[in-house]
Amino acid sequence: LRVVIEVRRDCNPNVLLNNLYRHTQLEDTFGVNMLALVDNEPKVLSLPDMLKYYIKHQEDVVTRRTKFDLNKAEERAHIVEGLLIAIDNIDEVIRIIRAAANVNEAKAKLIERFALSEAQAQAIVDMRLRALTGLEKEKLETEYKELIERIAYLKSILADEKILLGVIRDEMQLIADKYGDDRRTSIGEDEDDIVDEDLIPEENTVLTMTHLGYFKRTSVDNFHAQNRGGRGIKGMQTLDEDFIEDILMTNTKHYILCFTNKGRVYKMKVYQIPEAGRNARGTNIVNLLNLEPEEHVTAVITLKEFSEHKYLIMVTKHGIIKKTPETEYSNIRKNGIIAMTLQDDDELIEVKTTDNTREIYMVTKYGICIRFKDTDIRSTGRSAMGVRGMNLSPGDEVVGMQLSTQGEALLIISEKGLGKRTMRKEFPLQKRGGKGIRCYKITERTGDVVGVKAVNPDHEVMLITNEGIIIQLKCDEISMTGRNTSGVKLIKIDVDSNISVAGIAKVREEIRMTGENGEEPVESVDEASEETPDDIKKLIDAAEKDAEEDDK
Repeated sequence: LRVVIEVRRDCNPNVLLNNLYRHTQLEDTFGVNMLALVDNEPKVLSLPDMLKYYIKHQEDVVTRRTKFDLNKAEERAHIVEGLLIAIDNIDEVIRIIRAAANVNEAKAKLIERFALSEAQAQAIVDMRLRALTGLEKEKLETEYKELIERIAYLKSILADEKILLGVIRDEMQLIADKYGDDRRTSIGEDEDDIVDEDLIPEENTVLTMTHLGYFKRTSVDNFHAQNRGGRGIKGMQTLDEDFIEDILMTNTKHYILCFTNKGRVYKMKVYQIPEAGRNARGTNIVNLLNLEPEEHVTAVITLKEFSEHKYLIMVTKHGIIKKTPETEYSNIRKNGIIAMTLQDDDELIEVKTTDNTREIYMVTKYGICIRFKDTDIRSTGRSAMGVRGMNLSPGDEVVGMQLSTQGEALLIISEKGLGKRTMRKEFPLQKRGGKGIRCYKITERTGDVVGVKAVNPDHEVMLITNEGIIIQLKCDEISMTGRNTSGVKLIKIDVDSNISVAGIAKVREEIRMTGENGEEPVESVDEASEETPDDIKKLIDAAEKDAEEDDK
């Protein structure tokens, strides 16, 4: 039987195949109750233990059977030996039997004359006349020889464990030869979808991820930069309750590691994500990955290859941090593996790569930052829980983590669209596990901190609202201020709207924002900034004075 499914040109066949696996019996899972009696006690066994105890059981069965066969062979050899003695002395045997008054007297005289056992004497008395022929004697001699050889073989099985296991293997092979026809299905570990990568073009692409798990690839030609304070353009069609969480610049041949809130990680190639237009919603991640219930992707990184000299740094919202070599995640099943063991109420929020030469910056929603070296974190295994990276105040949560090599300043954004840059050297180096210091002044006008990025003046960033509006900004247009300040308006948000900044994504210089059909972008609105240059200078001076007092 051959089934052909025709799909549209824009359909990803891997998505279709995953749906067939998920919703049909093309691929199925069968549960096995691995409960067995071990030494008369019920135990749940693993597959290796089940095989071990089965082989042990077969050893017991073959041993008992061999002892039984050996006993029977020795008994028969004993009888045949007596019959051969009687045939060799047939005339005297007949005379003794004829002279005896009864069977018991005949057996007694035979035992006395030929040193026979009771069983041998009984067999001679029961022997028929046809056994007196030469042909019958030859049969008995042949049988006796075969019995002696079989007895020697059975004794060797009991004396040598290798021979015993060989008997078990041969018997299993006989069963396989008799009943082992070709399988109609296959049994094995989960395997990734097989795709001929030579047919996939290697090119740079923009990967977009939303809060509800919609992924898509977009050409880099769909983006370019605007000025600070602009309204931005629509970068992706989203549902009312959905918003864009992350944008990555990557390559179609690179690996994607998708880390979830439950501390699991899934792996695929960038080209496995369907390409879509700028306004398209994309493909839900549940059609690409086998996520568990209530599991969603919270961090995505791309790697060209897995290096034993580089590490993945993972941070949770409760301030737990972990460092693990990249090679620990090179072999990931389709159903994912544990990347980090979490406490019941904790979630994984951020993942970065490092090489043990960088400094780590963790920022919380209450505007607190801690800076420490990545060497303060000892490398642990894949499923370890990690160590405390930051001591949080009640109600506070970590919103982001950045590395020192990502930029000379920290760009911190609040949910009301305000932001600022602060030089990294403004934050003193501490030990892992400290409380940190103030990095952003929280007010009712700013709202909580929602994101942080390490940037350079030539970098560009995208601000993303909870309604899918994107604005791309040049970092050198964003004010550089001290630690205890709130910054300036970066994206215009109407006062009476429910729009808030949901996240921030750093992009490269070659990304530019254009319309779906090549139309020009919306004009930037420089006047959207609420502060004048004099106001900003006064704000900076006051904030730096407050910061000095806080340090004292």
